[in-house]
Amino acid sequence: MSEKRSNFPLPLSSVTGPGTRKPAERAPIATPQTATQNARSNSQGAGAARTTVQPPPGPSGPAKSQAQPQTQTALQRSDLMATEAPRRAMAQRVARQGVKDPQVLSALETVPRHLFLEPAMSAQAYADISLPIGHNQTISQPYIVARMIELLRGRGHPLRRVLEIGTGCGYQAAVLSCVAQEVYSIERIKPLHELAKANLRPLRIANLRLQYGDGMLGLPQVAPFDAIILAAAGLEVPRALLEQMAIGARLVAPLGAQVQHLQRIIRTGTSEWTSETLEACHFVPLRPGTA
Repeated sequence: MSEKRSNFPLPLSSVTGPGTRKPAERAPIATPQTATQNARSNSQGAGAARTTVQPPPGPSGPAKSQAQPQTQTALQRSDLMATEAPRRAMAQRVARQGVKDPQVLSALETVPRHLFLEPAMSAQAYADISLPIGHNQTISQPYIVARMIELLRGRGHPLRRVLEIGTGCGYQAAVLSCVAQEVYSIERIKPLHELAKANLRPLRIANLRLQYGDGMLGLPQVAPFDAIILAAAGLEVPRALLEQMAIGARLVAPLGAQVQHLQRIIRTGTSEWTSETLEACHFVPLRPGTA
């Protein structure tokens, strides 16, 4: 599989074909240090997701085109450094709330959450609250993002291929990319799919693939998955997702209507799954189809 960062996020067709899918080489887990370096080098601050990436300058005026990127890079680094303390405080608060996995906490501290919100809400980016992202959807509170990923990892088991249902603005997918080798994320609402692409592009995350489609169907052409996470609540987990779990894989999802609880399901055999009901939560409803 060849990878071109300039075309991020890569389309699903770049890793799957009409015939039998060739097994992809396992990418190394994205370390928080690497993610931080990418973010510092490429993010454009709290408003980065809302601006268009400019094409390379033409042959005329080379002196001006050389000086401008240096100034811009300095501003980008300054902006990221300004949010280091709030990100660290957020991760520490989540740890006090009960999340113990050090790799998850490090990923939470690394990903700049303000890049995934409208500039007007940047001041609330590192509070432990969910926030609106449009289309009656929300970005989950940092604690629940960390808690669900911790449940996926169990006792610190490495995650290889992970499927996320409900990309939203892309924040949880970015956190997942720090602790997994491959992350595939599906969004059913087209404008949100495009928003996530715009939000994630400055971070240049090489092990993340975004897909527009019906999340309840999963991605059978990429399955089996070692872990599946749902960012929306249904009354039950769709059968298609259960079937796309590898033996020993974990699935974490909110279940319920008015009253919701996190549920973790482990596939123990070809036709066997075990489940456990955990803490209370609140998510937007899981819906079929695309919009």
